[in-house]
Amino acid sequence: MTTSPRPDLGRLNEALAVLDQTVLGKPLATRLALVGLLARGHILIEDIPGVGKTTLATALATTLGLGFQRIQFTSDLLPGDLLGSSIYDRERQVFTFHPGPIFAPVVLADEVNRASPKTQSALLEAMEERRVTIDGRTHPLPLPFLVIATQNPLEQAGTSPLPESQLDRFLVRVPLGFPDRSAERQLLTEGRERRAEVPAVLDAAAVVLAQERVTAIHVAAPIIEYLLDLAERSRQGGHGLSPRAMLGLRRAAQAWALLDRRDQVEPEDVRAVAPAVMGHRLGADGLARAAAILAAVPVP
Repeated sequence: MTTSPRPDLGRLNEALAVLDQTVLGKPLATRLALVGLLARGHILIEDIPGVGKTTLATALATTLGLGFQRIQFTSDLLPGDLLGSSIYDRERQVFTFHPGPIFAPVVLADEVNRASPKTQSALLEAMEERRVTIDGRTHPLPLPFLVIATQNPLEQAGTSPLPESQLDRFLVRVPLGFPDRSAERQLLTEGRERRAEVPAVLDAAAVVLAQERVTAIHVAAPIIEYLLDLAERSRQGGHGLSPRAMLGLRRAAQAWALLDRRDQVEPEDVRAVAPAVMGHRLGADGLARAAAILAAVPVP
């Protein structure tokens, strides 16, 4: 009987270290971004312009050795601009599909909440099924496939809230915020140019292997009951966490445990990732609700 190869956890931690050196002073944000990838989830980075959202997305793709496409979401962006289209070949007298920029291992949907609802909805099938359907034909997306979307605060001009169906497809929401004084001093001293060259620590095959390993991290029965308790508590009074959200919370906790080089999930893993997984699914005051839920449910 043969066993499947194990991912190189040292290289995963090296990738995390590179991210920390690129996005200064944000160790939780960089770790959550890596957790999102390892858990086969998508990442929503939300904050004001200029705090490093695009830098984090680019560094994540480059560090992991993955192809990267950046799509600027604007009010006039059409679904075909994102997904691709079928173009008639006069010589062959057939329609030929020309893939759009979404056919990349990592897609940065920059300022996603500036696009029209029709264009936003074009992401739904890709994010959930890892495929797109054009003119009745299905086209698989590359593996791994990750959407990193940036979102500006809703009070800024030209933005609109993402629908709940879209938000629920993002595994984690990662707020960045301003760097602390020490990190900003380093940035001002060294300049961003010193961080322009980000090394590729992994490759696509290693990422897929690590994602497979995440699913093998043991989740004991008491942890499952803890997850069920969190779900039930969130649903009291109406709007609560979906089954998709709870599956994502389990995977994120498994990925967090993997980065800590453990073979099973502990309650602390769930609590570490829960705000990022739960907050954007629980309404405008989601982070406060998530904190209240975590405080109310006994830890096994």
